[in-house]
Amino acid sequence: MDLWTFVLLVVLTGVAAGLVGSLSGLGGAVVVIPVLVLAFAVPFPEATGAGLITILATSSTAGATYVRDRLSDLRIGMFLEIATVPGALIGATLTVFLTHASLDSLLLVALGGVLLAIIPGSLQRRHEELPSGIVPDARSQRFALRGQYHDAVLDRDVPYAAAETSPALGVMFGAGVVSGMFGIGAGVFKVLALDRYLHLPMKVSTATSNFMMGVTAAAGAGILLLAGYVNPVIAAPAAIGTALGAYAGSRILPTLRNRTVRLLFLPVVGGLAIETILRGLGIG
Repeated sequence: MDLWTFVLLVVLTGVAAGLVGSLSGLGGAVVVIPVLVLAFAVPFPEATGAGLITILATSSTAGATYVRDRLSDLRIGMFLEIATVPGALIGATLTVFLTHASLDSLLLVALGGVLLAIIPGSLQRRHEELPSGIVPDARSQRFALRGQYHDAVLDRDVPYAAAETSPALGVMFGAGVVSGMFGIGAGVFKVLALDRYLHLPMKVSTATSNFMMGVTAAAGAGILLLAGYVNPVIAAPAAIGTALGAYAGSRILPTLRNRTVRLLFLPVVGGLAIETILRGLGIG
């Protein structure tokens, strides 16, 4: 495959990844990294570095749009970043050490497990449109972790408030570690914390996750850049494509139901997870 064909295919992969990432809040790298490893035989550390760059593109594009449309909750996002950034620094450092120890296959299997972890929690709440009966905890009340957004589908303003902040912070620290290690933005855990523990509407969870991912990815990308794992020939076209896809996704999200957002890309994630685990085990 010549260079320009490779660049074009990576751009197209980035477009699909950006669309997935901006709509689901999982980050475009959840598609970019498995495709780079499985289809283009890119070494895992370089795929991780490119993944973190695509997260920056997704967050900068879709995140800015969601902030403008008042879907992202900046107060809740910045509150949770106090846990994700330290986790990302630790995770990126672990990736460098594991790679030098020739444990790339272990990382691939672990990444597949992380992708599979997305599915059960989302399926359990597949019929829920809006959370109900939410009781904010003391920390949520103290920091006024609440807000309101206009739902275009329901045609009404939807108020919300953060519920269980302590477990959400714990999950966010784990999200930071996963983001730094696998370069996927760990949107799965961010959305899990925002949706399951804080009990925010799914659209707010997705939009706030997109906003937060850029900050988390920047922390991990710096370490991988210094270690030489950010290849511009791979990362640049992936980021360009991701930005285009993320912009398209940011225009579509407000027109979807919350439960549609929850279910839309689970089959894609499941398929990528299985393929990644098989490749890590040396099968196929």
